[in-house]
Amino acid sequence: MQNRQLLISDANVLIDMEVGGLLGVMFRLDLAFAVPDILFEEELKSRHPRLPGLGLGVLELTAEMIYDAMTLIVHGYRRTSRNDLLVLVLARRKGCPVLTGDAALRLACNEQGIDVHGTIWLVEQMLNGKLVDPKTAAEAYRAMREGGSRLPWCEVDRQLARFQG
Repeated sequence: MQNRQLLISDANVLIDMEVGGLLGVMFRLDLAFAVPDILFEEELKSRHPRLPGLGLGVLELTAEMIYDAMTLIVHGYRRTSRNDLLVLVLARRKGCPVLTGDAALRLACNEQGIDVHGTIWLVEQMLNGKLVDPKTAAEAYRAMREGGSRLPWCEVDRQLARFQG
């Protein structure tokens, strides 16, 4: 993860990338991706054990970080899951953006002054870097839609129109 922008991800964007067949491409971007160790153990390890081998960092949380996340719940972030708050706290500690599609986590990050990106932004990075073409992106989005991803599909359509036209 040296000399590359680090992004702390929640599970849903990683799952979108896998469903869309873009995981390998994602890890070719000039970005580094990591998740909190607890999130990996609880949400990803059983179904997606190969993620660390592809390049996903699994970062250990300190007791203080866990306490900070629990404090956020007490101070009003009850709609944001514990694991998502661990993502927020880790990103704040590392001084880096969060990668999520979760509305409650996005709102919490915005309120805490943490930059947030999502699946559409990630695909845009792949398109801009010529790692995927618009047809491949459209096929990936189709698989995500069929897989139940809850992306803002009108935004997806606008993105694809920009790159196809």
